[in-house]
Amino acid sequence: MSTETYLNHPNFGLLFRVCMVEEGQELFATLYAQRLFFLVTNSATEGIVFQPLGRSNARQMLENRMRLLRRAGQQADYNQLQVTYKQTFQ
Repeated sequence: MSTETYLNHPNFGLLFRVCMVEEGQELFATLYAQRLFFLVTNSATEGIVFQPLGRSNARQMLENRMRLLRRAGQQADYNQLQVTYKQTFQ
């Protein structure tokens, strides 16, 4: 079973999900080169909303999510996200 999630952006093409940020919010990056990041919010009133993010903001969101997982004791999810972090930002 694949855990990868993709979304088509109207201007930038295929995006892949980096991680969940909060309920209804996820961090996505462009598939090619992983240079552009978007906070994608799924709203009942507005539908899917793409908010562009800088690399440093995206990194901070991912680090915050890793902290939350570590504090919650979700070690398997934390380890998986740490691999994603290293692939994306290092």
